[in-house]
Amino acid sequence: MNQHNISIPPHKIIGVAIIWNETGQILIDRRRPIGAMGGLWEFPGGKMEPGETITECIQREIKEELGINIEVGELLITIDHTYAHLQVTLTVHHCKYVSGVPRPIECDEIRWVNLDELEQFEFPQANIQIISALKASRIDVS
Repeated sequence: MNQHNISIPPHKIIGVAIIWNETGQILIDRRRPIGAMGGLWEFPGGKMEPGETITECIQREIKEELGINIEVGELLITIDHTYAHLQVTLTVHHCKYVSGVPRPIECDEIRWVNLDELEQFEFPQANIQIISALKASRIDVS
């Protein structure tokens, strides 16, 4: 079999932010109803652009999507996930909310929630592992 005929889906690296505020809550956002995984909740983030670091990617995406400034901290988990037409690597970092008022610029709704409340929201499949990792790490961010 000629291996050139095998189509390999494109691979994107996605920077994902677990944004903690000073009271230990996490910022989540709800995707717009249209499109892939529309209406589901997620941890904010987006695709890494050529030439930028994962830290720069996360800071830029959060500024674009939510209008806030964050400090990117340690890596929580890296998840490889394959969709029908796309392979993604989610690089998930703990982040600290620094300044600005969060606004749903590129999503439907945003909410600060406690770790224990995450189960009440419907997340895409790949995000379930993030929640498990968060619960397992249970770091004290104070």
